[in-house]
Amino acid sequence: MIMGSLTTLASLPPKYHHHHHPITTITPNNWFRNCSISIKTKRRIKLINIRLQPCNCTTALSSSTSTPNWVKGNEVFEEDERVFVVVNFYRFVSIQDPEAEVDKHLQFLQGRDIHGRIYINEQGINAQYSGPSEDALAYASWIKKDERFKDILVQVSSPVQRHAFPRLKLRYKPSLVQMEGGVSHLPLVDSSMRATPLTPSEWREKLSNSDKDVVLLDVRNGYEWDIGHFNGAQRPNVDCFRSTTFGLSESEDVASDPLANVDKENTEILMYCTGGIRCDVYSTILRQKGYKNLYTLKGGISHYLECEGPVEWIGNLFVFDSRLSLPPSSVKHDSTNDENTVFAKCYICGSQVSELRHRNCANLDCNLLFLCCSSCMNDLRGCCTLKCTSADRLRPVLPGHERYKKWHHYRDT
Repeated sequence: MIMGSLTTLASLPPKYHHHHHPITTITPNNWFRNCSISIKTKRRIKLINIRLQPCNCTTALSSSTSTPNWVKGNEVFEEDERVFVVVNFYRFVSIQDPEAEVDKHLQFLQGRDIHGRIYINEQGINAQYSGPSEDALAYASWIKKDERFKDILVQVSSPVQRHAFPRLKLRYKPSLVQMEGGVSHLPLVDSSMRATPLTPSEWREKLSNSDKDVVLLDVRNGYEWDIGHFNGAQRPNVDCFRSTTFGLSESEDVASDPLANVDKENTEILMYCTGGIRCDVYSTILRQKGYKNLYTLKGGISHYLECEGPVEWIGNLFVFDSRLSLPPSSVKHDSTNDENTVFAKCYICGSQVSELRHRNCANLDCNLLFLCCSSCMNDLRGCCTLKCTSADRLRPVLPGHERYKKWHHYRDT
């Protein structure tokens, strides 16, 4: 336990006596789209220009070329440095022997510096990983040589300084996405049972010019919405996607369910999430419930921001790795979005926060992910409530963007 003076309710300002839920967001910073990075190989050091838009935004990545089209050119470079990227992709496709598939991927990655989560089962693959660009892109290129995955949409982030994941988890997993009751019984491989995918430009057109009855559905966790979302999207009423019940219960409260009382035959439902996989899964569930006009954002928010910039978008993008919060990847320098000047709110006191980045509660047994202003962070020593400040397993307040390590690192401090 961290030693220090006991914080009491009486010793704190009145703002700490109640909770406020965070809302809305702030102006995103410019995020470069193209960059040059150096990679050390056994023979020489090469300069590789990575284009963060890995494809034409209206089409999937092509498999017709031997060189992945997210890599452009190379030349000798003097400096010796390793630059990491984060890669995301998924694909619903029938895999007859997923255990053998896992072994094949493990064999390819042997000796390569890849960290992340790569899950495979009978319904396909879901991958989020980081690594030195040479290793990370080699794996993506190898995947696309397989006929089953040739049209997979591979999304590559801007360079990062280190791994975004602590270790590699590559294994068979019964559900590629966690939902109550699992997803193995869902016809995910049947594309006709999933929603119609819209390219980023088509999605933007829908949002800007729709004259029909439309519901914009954010299929993420509430805390993800808190730092960024599309204009008009209601905050999800869950903090765990697996518990999502939009449109599934006849008794749902109208205020908490955007799909309550909608016309299943005629209402257009536009669904979005970070990379697209949660929408594909949930649209299959809604399809089985009788919803007809279902649309998803192809490649998710990350792909949209690469292609269209923050048009119709407010704030940052929450990601499930060490980066946590990303500003939009493309911002038009000759235009502004005034709505992006609205700040998010501190979970504790309700004041505006200057940074759209969550932190975990310092109480290990709580570990709540929340937005916090600097004043509350200092007064409550990184905890989300006064009660948590007196917990047995307290961790120190971490500076900057650091993430907590395992408990044994703090146990004896």
